[in-house]
This record gives sequence, structure tokens and C-alpha cells, in this order.
Amino acid sequence: MKKLLVANRGEIALRIMRSAQEMGIATVAIFSEVDRQAPHVMFADEAYCIGPAPSKESYLRGDAILELCKTHNVDAIHPGYGFLSENSAFARQVAEAGIMFVGPSPDAMDLMGSKLAAKAAVMAYDVPLVPGTAEAISDVEAAKKIAAEIGFPILIKASAGGGGKGMRVVDRVEDFEEQMDRAVSEAVSSFGDGRVFIEKYVLSPRHIEIQILGDQHGNIVHLFERECSVQRRHQKVIEEAPSSVLSPELREKMGAAAVNVAKSCNYFNAGTVEFLLDADHNFYFLEMNTRLQVEHPVTEMVTD
Repeated sequence: MKKLLVANRGEIALRIMRSAQEMGIATVAIFSEVDRQAPHVMFADEAYCIGPAPSKESYLRGDAILELCKTHNVDAIHPGYGFLSENSAFARQVAEAGIMFVGPSPDAMDLMGSKLAAKAAVMAYDVPLVPGTAEAISDVEAAKKIAAEIGFPILIKASAGGGGKGMRVVDRVEDFEEQMDRAVSEAVSSFGDGRVFIEKYVLSPRHIEIQILGDQHGNIVHLFERECSVQRRHQKVIEEAPSSVLSPELREKMGAAAVNVAKSCNYFNAGTVEFLLDADHNFYFLEMNTRLQVEHPVTEMVTD
């Protein structure tokens, strides 16, 4: 790798460029018209305007970014977080252009991007799962029956969901149909995918995530946990490490489970595996974020 384009802006672009500079790698910044004087533009070895201020006309323009790479002999792209970082179609286009994508494989993104597919994959590695359906369900009456068997309260979740969208807690069977309709509607509007599934709702859980790193030779390690239990509307407010509730034994078990999640999709690069931890210290796989996470500096602070 001789020249790296950072397809992002702000703090994460600067952090990536700083690391590249320490490794002797030339850096290329992209910027929208409104970001012309942004710090990452000043820091990079080269910088090019990618379009107008709206993200969809600039930082999300994968075609324009690839064309710029070809013109300026860029041999690697780092997406940072947000924008194109979990866009498997863009990652495939980058690979097809003969450019290195600094991130996981498109196949791993696709697999872990579907909560149902992810659940199916990790089952083979004996990773604990919240009791629930293994497939999408659309028939309301059949869904009610499954919910009754699982036991209320239950959680209706969008298969393609994230950021707390497409989720509905249901406490009574009388409310089920209305809440399922709402979950499906929100899933369609937010993700273009109306598939939903049902899980037992874990009351007052802790939210624990494990940072993992993998290479392309099958070696995967975990870098311990971050606790993100303080949330608002299912979105994280505070992250801290180490978690005050994990014993050394439980920390090791959760770390080993996170490594197995990564193995289930042949993962390489940085990623984060999220778990729910109940009041009895049973933990359950929630999802995997197939990118560098915003909160990664917390892990850097406890592993330096």
C-alpha cells in the first residue's frame, strides 16, 4: 500500500491519516464543497473535491470516488465509519477495480448485515442466542402463536434493522398485531426490507460489545469489552471499559464467543460483536458491526 484514500471526513479521517503517515503511506482526502477548509483536507498529502455539500452528492458517491482513485493512482481506500463503510456493493466495486478495501469482505458484510442470516451462521458455533424465531415471519396469527410460546414480553425486530429502528416491545397479545404492523412499516421505510422476526424481550439487560481484529489468514483476537448500557431510544449515549459487572471468567467466555462470531463469517479487519447480558449474567448474541466503530478509542485507551 503506497497511497491511501480516506473516504470520510472529520475526526476519523484525521485518525486514519495520522496512522498512515506514521507507516509512511501517502494520504488522499476527499471533501464536499462546504468542507473545503476542514482539518482533514489540510492534513492530507493530496485533497480533491468530490461534490456539493449533501452527502448523497459527495461522500456517498462511490462511482466518483473510484474514478478519482484511478486518476490519481490510489491503491487502497479506507471508508472509516458511516458513509460507505458497510456498503457491500461499494466494497465489491473497489475490489473489482483492483483497489484494496480496508475493511471486511463484502460477503461478511452481507451475512452480518442480516440479523436472521447472522443468527443462522453463529448457531453452528454454539454462540448463545435469545430465544426466538430463526426465520422471518409475516403471518400475524402464526406470529401471535409463536409469541405466546416464547412468552411475553417479546420483541419484534427488523431483520435489516439498526440504530433502534424497526423494533417494537409487546407486553400483551392484544397489542401484538398493531405493533407488528408498525415494525414492518418502519422497517420498509428505513431499510427497504419489511422482514421481521420475534425474540424474547430481555428485561433490563446490560449491553456489552467486544472489539475483535482478524487477518486474512484466519487469525482472530478479541480486545476485551466496552459497556454501552446507558442508552436513549436504543442508541448508545456512554461507552466505558472495562465493564464493572464482568468477572474474569465471564469476560473470557464472551471474548471467545465474539471470536466465534467472527469465524462464522470468515471475518477479517476490525469489527465489533454486541451481546445482551441479563440479570443472571447469561449473555446472548445481538449483532455484529462490520466496520471500525465510532467508539474504538475507548478500546485503545484500555489496551495501550
